[in-house]
Amino acid sequence: MVERRGDRVVVPLQRHANGLSSLTNWFSFTWRPIGKSRQLIQELARDLRSRTHRVTLFPLPDEDGTAEQLEKTFRDAGWFVLRDQCDENHVLPVAGRTFAEYWAGRPGKMRTTLKRKAKKVDVDILTHFDETAWAAYKAIYSESWKPEEERADILEAFAAAEGAAGRIRLGIARADGVPVAAQFWTVENGTAYIHKLAHIEAATALSAGTTLSAALFEYVIDTDGVELVDFGTGSDAYKRDWMEQVRPRFRLTCLDWRQPRAWPAIAKAFVRHLAPHNRPS
Repeated sequence: MVERRGDRVVVPLQRHANGLSSLTNWFSFTWRPIGKSRQLIQELARDLRSRTHRVTLFPLPDEDGTAEQLEKTFRDAGWFVLRDQCDENHVLPVAGRTFAEYWAGRPGKMRTTLKRKAKKVDVDILTHFDETAWAAYKAIYSESWKPEEERADILEAFAAAEGAAGRIRLGIARADGVPVAAQFWTVENGTAYIHKLAHIEAATALSAGTTLSAALFEYVIDTDGVELVDFGTGSDAYKRDWMEQVRPRFRLTCLDWRQPRAWPAIAKAFVRHLAPHNRPS
């Protein structure tokens, strides 16, 4: 952290075997410095050269200029900087529409599926953390196609905190009283974030996931009045049916060309002709 004359910048990083990287976890949508002073960030970037030979920053948005600004700032601070796209982010700008108006623009197959299957499941949407509902979510997840949750304790603590703040939107779909699909969303500052979704594989024919998603979209659009729905990172094909825009997420690999430990990575970059114009002055 650097603070001067009322300006403060925090660059959250973690140390690992090959340098420093963004302080993130499995559930992070994006990463960016806290604070906007480019001068202070550049001072931090210069200081980092005395602490490591490599800094890796990801996943960086660029619709607000974050990736471009950090790339220039670290290069001006004397780093050799490589930039590549590491992921993508699917979003839905609501643009003042009601849910009905949004839904009318979805693929016909989705709309037909909901019309045929919606009555086969009952949906509950909770705006507070409930241990029984969370236990149902965990049971559904364990019987879904999803891999074992990494740091499930962090996710549960996050859900509980968001519930206490009134930001959680936890959806459970039941068939004949049995939970078969669950989704964990949050709403904050006009944006709905989709964190987790799962359904029991044995109940795939019910299309409970589609019914639950539609119910949550309707809730956050018509009741919460959000301006954006953010489906997080990942290139899953089904996200394109629900979302309307794809935003890239970038990784910056910053290497201190003065330190021998950085030379192999720099050499590889030159061999592959990734960024010959990035050589620091």
